[in-house]
Amino acid sequence: MMAGMAEPPPGQATRTTSATASLEDLLRRCARGDEAAFARLYDLTSHRTYGLALRVVRNPAHAEEVTQEIYLEVWRTSARFDAARGNALSWLLTIAHRRAVDRVRSADAAQRRDEVFERETRPRDYDVTAEQAQLSIESARVRRALQHLTSTQREAVELAYFGGYTHAEVARLLDLPLGTAKTRIRDGLIRLRDTMGVER
Repeated sequence: MMAGMAEPPPGQATRTTSATASLEDLLRRCARGDEAAFARLYDLTSHRTYGLALRVVRNPAHAEEVTQEIYLEVWRTSARFDAARGNALSWLLTIAHRRAVDRVRSADAAQRRDEVFERETRPRDYDVTAEQAQLSIESARVRRALQHLTSTQREAVELAYFGGYTHAEVARLLDLPLGTAKTRIRDGLIRLRDTMGVER
């Protein structure tokens, strides 16, 4: 024993070694499908794995779910335990830590997806006053542009696009051949577009 190091209490080292050997034996039995061994393993270690999971995920309900996942993995993979690479409890707590971290990452990813979905689907706020002002400006531009049309063009365009009449109805109202009415409407729209500065 090195100087300055306290002697372990009598029997402690033996109990620790015995407990480790016991867990290793239980894992070997689990690998052979021994359900009683698995139940005993759970009884001996679940408080440690749950405590570790709770420290990582910080949610009791999630920690319980993670603990269930841990022991499901232990049952399925107990044959992979190799005592030469570490003791049974370390192997078990490594699985517990990995599962808990995976749960945190999964929860974070889900939260980010929810935030993105909410941001992309949230109804856009808009300024009603600004929208009305813009419509008023556009309306004024159209009225000014109409003044640049000939009277016959303006009359035909106003009937077709502001009165809601069809080309045939415009022709009938103005007592014109249908082709002439269409020509006036088309020419009026071209001039209107040019006047308002809309690119072709």
